[in-house]
Amino acid sequence: MRNFIKFADTLSTSMGKAFSWCIVILMGGTVYEVVMAYAFNKPTLWNFDFSMQMYGAILMMSGAYCLAEEAHVRGDVIYRLFSERKQAWIDLILYFLFFFPGVIALAFYGFEYAALAWKIKETSWSSPAQIQIYMVKSMIPAAGILLIIQGISEVCRSIICIQEGKWPARMVVAEETEKVLMRQAESENK
Repeated sequence: MRNFIKFADTLSTSMGKAFSWCIVILMGGTVYEVVMAYAFNKPTLWNFDFSMQMYGAILMMSGAYCLAEEAHVRGDVIYRLFSERKQAWIDLILYFLFFFPGVIALAFYGFEYAALAWKIKETSWSSPAQIQIYMVKSMIPAAGILLIIQGISEVCRSIICIQEGKWPARMVVAEETEKVLMRQAESENK
């Protein structure tokens, strides 16, 4: 189980880091559009759709990364008061009740949606440039598959925590300031 957790965390983190570069590409496209529109009075037809595709790529492909980094939204006001074993039981049950049905549907129906887009070589209907969007729609099932893999990893974490009473360590790529300050405060109190 620990090997699978490491594999899933590495995959999710790598994909998250790779797609985070879309922000730089998006910024470049936005700067280009502003310069073309305001300096040369020649706005582009394609930049709006390009921006939407970059935003979509960032959103879709960051889900598994957020799950691996525990950066997702959680109502942990009450959750954090429970023991780690109880937290693991809650997570395990909720993954099967809510998470997996949603992401399996995302992957399954996203595949059909993307396959149809590829079949008809779909283009944007709202764009004067009529850019191709079938490649971007392939990210829907890809995001679902990544979320399923990371979700299985989270279930494995919960099982380990139930057995051992402590959460397995996570890969630390970046840490929120709040967590760093809380850890420093705890070490000062000891």
